[in-house]
Amino acid sequence: MRGEAHPEVEYVVEADRAERAYPTFDEALVYAFSAAMSAGQARIDVLVYGEEGAESFGGREAVEEYREDPNASVFRRFEIEVRDIGRVS
Repeated sequence: MRGEAHPEVEYVVEADRAERAYPTFDEALVYAFSAAMSAGQARIDVLVYGEEGAESFGGREAVEEYREDPNASVFRRFEIEVRDIGRVS
């Protein structure tokens, strides 16, 4: 899931009705968490465009999952919610 960018994988962050695409999970996660801090929530959609991309994202198990439904619009979705609960003592 982490690591280098792969041409068959894209990470799209949606927060506060805006979308941004990133080549790596780490970059998407940093932006999503930051956006969720201000908007309360964000979503990362993992888009996979081929078996090599699936393997890069999640290994051999992800390739099998990709083969089950190669036309899925979103391979994986992560939802991030941030709640400010104030100071804790």
